[in-house]
Amino acid sequence: MKERLTIVKVGGAVVEDEAQLLLLLKNFSAIDGKKVLVHGGGRRATKVAEALGIESKMVNGRRITDADMLSVVTMVYGGLVNKNLVARLQANGVNALGLTGADMNVIRSHKRPVKDGVDFGFVGDVERADGQMLSRLIEEGVTPVMAPLTHDGQGNILNTNADTIASETAKALAPYYDVTLIFSFEKKGVLRDPDDDDSVIPVITHDDFVRYKADGTISGGMLPKIENALDAIDAGVSRVIITLATALDGKSGTTIK
Repeated sequence: MKERLTIVKVGGAVVEDEAQLLLLLKNFSAIDGKKVLVHGGGRRATKVAEALGIESKMVNGRRITDADMLSVVTMVYGGLVNKNLVARLQANGVNALGLTGADMNVIRSHKRPVKDGVDFGFVGDVERADGQMLSRLIEEGVTPVMAPLTHDGQGNILNTNADTIASETAKALAPYYDVTLIFSFEKKGVLRDPDDDDSVIPVITHDDFVRYKADGTISGGMLPKIENALDAIDAGVSRVIITLATALDGKSGTTIK
């Protein structure tokens, strides 16, 4: 029987809210057993970019990353956000180690090709994640803290969707552990009505997602989140839950099946 592993992805809105972040890190630190934290930081990157006079552009919830924006996200994701999270986890008794995909070659990607006239720039599509290397760290008592950056093996850092990092990390570790993947953010789950915080959709299947995408119930940044969640389930991840950042026990929110 595989040992249980919990992977929590925390979104940028929670990272930006001090009270929510402190509570999330406290709850994450209290999770029994082995664990991994994956973080975003898009809102912080947007603020830093704006301060530097760099325009932020998004398509279907994904960031266009030119050379200037790549510098911003590398600094913000790999440095400012990642190391602050690591330091705070250490203060909570968690032996955390901050990683990008380039560190120990844990996540390799390639530059996303131009498709349908959209050039995302220096954005990475994941080719593989090294579950064996990550499992070695985990077995040594280390809690990886994964930043949404990968590399192409040719010396180039690539901006990569944080939900994709979480999904690919979960998929890579599924052969070694009984993996629960929790996408945590500022809402109680996936909502039928974005203006009604209690309109949580309890379960979403592949067929449900197709329908909700077509009728506009699910749109924007939620699209890649659910796509990655479904990919994780298909690849053998035991449980995927989208829920409030303060509900890491997995007992509420939206379950992806």
